[in-house]
Amino acid sequence: VQLQASGGGLVQPGGSLRLSCAASGSIFEINVVGWYRQAPGLQREWVAQIRRTGITNYADSAKGRFTISRDTAKNTVYLQMNSLKPEDTAVYYCNVVGRSSRQSPWANFWGQGTQVTVSS
Repeated sequence: VQLQASGGGLVQPGGSLRLSCAASGSIFEINVVGWYRQAPGLQREWVAQIRRTGITNYADSAKGRFTISRDTAKNTVYLQMNSLKPEDTAVYYCNVVGRSSRQSPWANFWGQGTQVTVSS
């Protein structure tokens, strides 16, 4: 499974960005898709996730500002980020828990990350 994250960039405080995570390759089933972020000098932290059922969950820092969604036909998950703050500055990574066949074990897959910088 290959994951391509995109959509990062430089935005002013209060602005918006939409990140995309496109999955390709041998995918039989995806259980969870999540977004994580890592700021310089800090540990990677979980931001949001969407389950196979469509249920979404958010970190407290993302609630009310970020929305995770998916386009199943395109194998793509989005993270709409509004009201961005300087503390949202980080490299954002998408993560997929999936498997390549019914008999395969569940595995974690990571994208390469996309930089989000919130600054005036």
